[in-house]
Amino acid sequence: QVQLVESGGGLVQPGGSLRLSCVASRIIFRPATMGWYRQAPGKPRELVARITSGFSTNYVDSVKGRFTIDRDNAKNTVYLQMNSLKPEDTAVYYCHADLLAREYWGQGTQVTVSS
Repeated sequence: QVQLVESGGGLVQPGGSLRLSCVASRIIFRPATMGWYRQAPGKPRELVARITSGFSTNYVDSVKGRFTIDRDNAKNTVYLQMNSLKPEDTAVYYCHADLLAREYWGQGTQVTVSS
C-alpha cells in the first residue's frame, strides 16, 4: 500500500496563509482524484477541496475564494494553498487519493488559526 505524506501544517494568525503539501507514489497519484479533508474537534470530517486528474476542482462553500487546490503531476504532489485563514479553519487536514477501486489516506497535519 502507498502512504500519502502531508506537510505544511502549523500555527498561523487569522488572516494569514499556509500551504499544505501531499506527496504520493506516482502510480497512485497520476490517475487519482486528490482531495483535502479536515476534521475539527467534535465535528465530522468534511471534504474541503478536490482536484481530478484532469484538473477539475471543487471546494466546500466555506473556503471558496480563500483556498486553492492544485497538483503537480511531475512531483506527484497535491497542494492546498490556504489564504485569509479564519479560526474556524482550525482542524486536522487529511490528504486523500481516490482511485474508485481503492482509496488512500494520509496521517493528517494540524492547522491552527489563532491570535
